[in-house]
Amino acid sequence: MNEHDLFEAPPADAANDPGPRLRDSGHDPSGHRARLRKRLLEGGPDALADHELLEYLLATAIPRRDTKPLARALLRRFGSLPAVFTADPRTLARHPGMGETSAAALHVVAVAARRFARVRASEQPLLASWQALIDYLAIDMAHLTVERVRVLYLDIKNRLVADEAVSEGTTDEAAVHPREVIRRALDLGASALILVHNHPSGSPQPSRADIQVTHRIAEAGQHLGITVHDHVIIGREGHVSLKAKGLL
Repeated sequence: MNEHDLFEAPPADAANDPGPRLRDSGHDPSGHRARLRKRLLEGGPDALADHELLEYLLATAIPRRDTKPLARALLRRFGSLPAVFTADPRTLARHPGMGETSAAALHVVAVAARRFARVRASEQPLLASWQALIDYLAIDMAHLTVERVRVLYLDIKNRLVADEAVSEGTTDEAAVHPREVIRRALDLGASALILVHNHPSGSPQPSRADIQVTHRIAEAGQHLGITVHDHVIIGREGHVSLKAKGLL
């Protein structure tokens, strides 16, 4: 196995080089990465700045190059650390100085975070672990660039039966068909559900259409013994529960 089986080759175009390569077969003579590692392992959750976290992650995929300029460039382009992690991996791979290996090193963080949050949310009935559920939904949806609607189907004890995306639309709308949502609940043997969707604009405040479709689904479910517990809207600025606002 040669080194290119493990690490991507440097870009052929020197203009795409995010910074000077490190000398001596990947070792950092300045000790900068060693200092980052020490702060990461010994410090608290805020021991490293956002660009330093990205820099350290990228160094695992591009060990022979100074990754600080690339980390800062990604933050400028996408706007925040969560937005970098949740960006489409194909878009990340095409960024100057990146590639599939380095894109995968960042994308795996988002995948792991989603799985961890989902396990925490599923350990108890969802209504008894509400904050864990909100954390899971925020990790998964807050930074999406298009609107996505999903339904959490629950059993009689409010345990998760299925988590399904039912629609994905443009930057500001996604179609939801109440009869299809309720029919799917019957197919799964679910007794309740929670509607969830995101607002790519960032604000989680519900629109009139959000409220209307929630009422239609709740009315359709009522006749068939399916309870709509809530409709949660996720945005970069937080979340809104229609039930908490008295809109359901």
